[in-house]
Amino acid sequence: MRVPYLNLKAIHKPIEAELKQLFQQVMDESYFLHGRQVTEFERAFSDKLEVQHCLGVGNCTDALFIVLKMMGIGEGDEVIIPAMTWITDAEVVSHLGAQPVFVDVDPVTYALDPSKIEEAITPKTKAIIPVHLYGQMADMNAILKIGKAHGLKVIEDCAQAHFASQNGRHAGGLGDAAVFSFYPTKNLGALGDAGAIVTNDKSLYEACRKMANHGAMDKHNHEFPGMNSRIDTLQAAVLKLKLAYIDVWNTERRSLALQYTQALSGLGDLVLPAVSEASEHVFHVFNVLTTQRDELKIYLHDAGIQTQIHYPKALPFTKAYAHLNLRPSDFPVACRLQDEGLSLPIYPGMEDGDQEFVIQKIGEFFKI
Repeated sequence: MRVPYLNLKAIHKPIEAELKQLFQQVMDESYFLHGRQVTEFERAFSDKLEVQHCLGVGNCTDALFIVLKMMGIGEGDEVIIPAMTWITDAEVVSHLGAQPVFVDVDPVTYALDPSKIEEAITPKTKAIIPVHLYGQMADMNAILKIGKAHGLKVIEDCAQAHFASQNGRHAGGLGDAAVFSFYPTKNLGALGDAGAIVTNDKSLYEACRKMANHGAMDKHNHEFPGMNSRIDTLQAAVLKLKLAYIDVWNTERRSLALQYTQALSGLGDLVLPAVSEASEHVFHVFNVLTTQRDELKIYLHDAGIQTQIHYPKALPFTKAYAHLNLRPSDFPVACRLQDEGLSLPIYPGMEDGDQEFVIQKIGEFFKI
């Protein structure tokens, strides 16, 4: 038996006819860039998030670069980011000439730990990037209070948290701005690369739109040196179609997560994901912890079950940031995640038998 970590065919098969019709429509209209579907998706996405402005761009890395650049982040500045996240959050800061300042993550949410932020703030600090890791939001109330008290911008990284919520508000609708990834593996994924910026700040939105379009709001009206980052018409059309299904897909992910939790509780030293109070997790990743992580991964692989590690190294300990000479003792939770974290298969369309097989094999492992 083979159980993939993610099965994109299972996700797309039920909407295959709609996708083919959409492809034909885009072909017939032949506006492969700047087609009407781009504006339609931007409007639909911002409406669903209850945010005023949305800008579709090439990918999430571009989105974060553009936002930080238009916020004035640059040489000599510092930006606080979680120690456990994808490298985009740090590398964009570095490319702007600023310094990423790593802070440990919360032991429950695995997102940026608010209790560790203030000790990392210096006169050079200009912004905080909370990453809603694995599909659960960081404690935004606490982070926004800190940001306000110190005059810092707060940019949400929502790449793994499409329509996660906290106290009734969606990820992306709380900070000064937010960025999204629509990489194909995301809860809301394109059929290629794409990203978005959302904000309630009209001036910031307009500045970002200009930056993404060669420094111009309109063609040939270049106000400053910009860049080229845009979502193409086909990807926008696909994402608009998928918006009609995202709530169902997220509900299915939560159902699968509940079944894992009920079946795996109490096995060995296995630590299962916890959902923080007032939060709605969307389980982009179902991450478990065990001191026997590597052995369990091999055991499941040999049984035909694919798993992932998110992520093998916390950012302070990657080669890219080894020059900072940071200590594992400063990031105990991030270090535990890198050493013990294992992501189990979870996706809409996952067969009951596949999940039961994963549960069975994990149970067998801990009885060895």
